Amino acid sequence: MSISTSVLMELVQFLPSLKPQIYFKSSLTALSHAMEDQVLAGTDQPLVIATFQRERFYLQEAHRYRRISAITPQVYVMAAPETEFKNSSGVHEMVAFSSKEQLSREWNLLVLGQHYSTCLVCIEREDLVQNSDMPEQLLMDQARPFEGIWTSDRQVCLKVAELLLERVLYYRPELAEKVEQAFNLYGIRSGTKKSKKSSTRTPSNSVSKGCSSSLNDPFAHRLVTYLQAGQHKLLRVYRSLAAKERKERLVNSITATIRQSLNPQEVIKVATQQLGEAMGACRCLIYRCKATDNSAKISNEYLCGDVISLMGKTWILRENPLFQEVVKCRERVYISEVDKIDLDWITTTQNGTAKSQESFKKISQKWEIKGWLMIPILYQGQLLGMVELHQCNCNHSVWEADDLSMVDAIATQLGAAIIQAETYANLEDLNQQLEALERTRSNLIAITGHELRTPLSTILICLESLNQEPDMPVEMRKIMLDTALTDAERLRKLVQDFLKLSHLESGRVDWNPESLRLKECIDLAISGIRTHNSKNQVPGIETKVPSDLPLVQADGEWLVELLSKLLDNACKFTNSDGKVTIKAECNGDQMIEVTISDTGRGIEPNRLDAVFERFYQEEGSLRRSVGGTGLGLAIGKQIVNGWGGRIWADSSGKNQGSQFHFTIPYIESD
Repeated sequence: MSISTSVLMELVQFLPSLKPQIYFKSSLTALSHAMEDQVLAGTDQPLVIATFQRERFYLQEAHRYRRISAITPQVYVMAAPETEFKNSSGVHEMVAFSSKEQLSREWNLLVLGQHYSTCLVCIEREDLVQNSDMPEQLLMDQARPFEGIWTSDRQVCLKVAELLLERVLYYRPELAEKVEQAFNLYGIRSGTKKSKKSSTRTPSNSVSKGCSSSLNDPFAHRLVTYLQAGQHKLLRVYRSLAAKERKERLVNSITATIRQSLNPQEVIKVATQQLGEAMGACRCLIYRCKATDNSAKISNEYLCGDVISLMGKTWILRENPLFQEVVKCRERVYISEVDKIDLDWITTTQNGTAKSQESFKKISQKWEIKGWLMIPILYQGQLLGMVELHQCNCNHSVWEADDLSMVDAIATQLGAAIIQAETYANLEDLNQQLEALERTRSNLIAITGHELRTPLSTILICLESLNQEPDMPVEMRKIMLDTALTDAERLRKLVQDFLKLSHLESGRVDWNPESLRLKECIDLAISGIRTHNSKNQVPGIETKVPSDLPLVQADGEWLVELLSKLLDNACKFTNSDGKVTIKAECNGDQMIEVTISDTGRGIEPNRLDAVFERFYQEEGSLRRSVGGTGLGLAIGKQIVNGWGGRIWADSSGKNQGSQFHFTIPYIESD
């Protein structure tokens, strides 16, 4: 069993007119030293009782209490042991109590003499620093707050003496005889009984103001006031330094993230979490947006407590007058109490005041926003995104100027980070484009040399032969003409493919979508392949298209062109004894997926994306066993992109066959 109530609580219950005030550690130290010095400078033999929260605090003052014990035999020192402190009777009485006892949170000092008295009764207020932003080393020293009473009123001192001696007896009952002497010597019992009878009247000004006549009342009062004022100034400085340190720490953390990653999404994710925690916000959102956006998708969010999540939701911007105000002013807007804000400023942001005010109230009520801070992420005046901090409970704290300036600094840092990341990404894209252009240039030179020079040489030889040998036999003349015509057609198709790809990539194609039966387009493409390859053996082509397949929505000419390119590619790399299969089915995304499979040469898995590049040749342009320009699949990709579909390739590897897939929108039946 232990004493659960503090000395201060019992004292205030006994004398309810006493008004405790807040002291800081430095003030209490000065007051305690003044009270101790009063004993050391006097000739009286007072009762001295001191409580220390920990043994180490007593050890700092042990030499003073040895000197006090030489003056008076009635000295009691109480502390929570840490090393060697224990119950003992030496130069003075030592009283040990557990660190879990109520006394471990108190600061009490009593000096009760025959002609003067002073007492200091305090309890540490840890709740006042729980939400402080100051470093721990500061909280453990000058800025530690205590609530209590400092007075020289004798009746109060007598009651404090009674309460403290009761605790001495509780922990050391063997001191009963010495404690009884103290009660009798200093008139403690009679004094407290008298005080109890008059406890309803207001104590003297020395009690309520904490002055001490024995310590020179005006001087002591001014001294304490000066110490308290100085401590408040120090506290403000500490808080300012702590806010500055917190700001630098947060900025440095985000900067470190930027250095480690040039992914803007990752930078925003880290900033959202750390900024929300640092500001003590209920909700923190950071999202990318432009001034003209109607809405934004929330993909980064910090939540604290039981707050409604916005993750993955669409956040309305255009109808939010607060967003419009930020866009207009290009600076932060902070509403500390949404319920009490005058919404007249909305008239400057949107037409229709009533509608705008209603929209603002609706948004704030739906998402339980009580305090709202919105900061633009800008770079050279351009809006890149937005930082939003929400307070969603009724007892939310108001952010100070230092807090707001910190968020401004973070928003500036984010603007630079986003631009830096985008610049790096653009440079990477540019490098990739330059590499692709270099490959294109090399392939174009090689392919042009092969695909243009070879047929031109053949045509030239045939024409020269016909010109130089007018008596050439009819059969030979026919062969020469057929060869020249074949290579001329080859050149025509090459030029035609160049023009098609150029038009598709430039966006100059006029699409004429219509409702088509996919089976009919496939049959046209197969017919063209067989006609074109009449002299060569074509592998078997099998069609698996359901009869109930819905109509597709596409440009018929370009759809047949796409199918022809894919079929030609499959037949080109499949032996005559191989097989090509065309399959079509609905994939559930309002699209039909068409797959053209073959049993031919196959594609290495690491080259599946490259096959759709211009002039791509798997075997290399100078050692090909199959002709072609490498433009067919590139043309096919552009055609599919034109109707909003997707095209891709699959293959298990070399000589494992390949599958080319593309999607095409269909028309839902009524």
